[in-house]
Amino acid sequence: MSLDVPALAGVDRQTLREQSLRKLREAISSGQLEPGTRLIETELSEALSVSRGTLREALRHLVQEGLVVADERGKLLVRALTPDEVREIFAVRGALEALAAETLCTRQDRTEAVAALRGLLDRLRAEDSVPERVELDLTFHQRLCELTGNTALVQSWRHLSGLTRATIMRSGPEQAIRNMDWQRHAPIVDAIEAGDAARARAVVQDHMRETADRIVGALTAR
Repeated sequence: MSLDVPALAGVDRQTLREQSLRKLREAISSGQLEPGTRLIETELSEALSVSRGTLREALRHLVQEGLVVADERGKLLVRALTPDEVREIFAVRGALEALAAETLCTRQDRTEAVAALRGLLDRLRAEDSVPERVELDLTFHQRLCELTGNTALVQSWRHLSGLTRATIMRSGPEQAIRNMDWQRHAPIVDAIEAGDAARARAVVQDHMRETADRIVGALTAR
């Protein structure tokens, strides 16, 4: 079996593992390496121009992120998420980001946090590129967590970011654009600015449920 990986066209000799990991993550997230694709070490190491040892280190990291899984024979495959798994991912994100929004609501001085989030929404509103909009969307949600200063919360969120990115891209560009509409995110910032913790929690959780429903609908239709 031959893998077509034109985007994996060579890596700087410095930080080989990190760059290999980034290239593979991008290929999976974009759908270039589709769900169920078997990852053959000889082909990937040649495509990336790295040793098989370096490649294995990158693949181990992708297994930890949940983007790659081993089959019953131990062969590595790009993970294919089920509708239930998609809902579980966004349910956990809803819990994490609801906590983040509530935490920010309790702060007396929320001005800088609100300004940072609105700045990201302005960038999201102006961006036309779908891949860039995906990254800005994820940056907004990550920043929401980072602004709390809660390290455990941020680490938990980051653990899901790879799966989130891959799921969004696989739902198709049309659905991705709908999910990343800046207007869907604005009520979250509005609730934080108002200091309304109950409203912030409800808005975040509704946002995540609606996103999961749309993605599951798109994946099922395919």
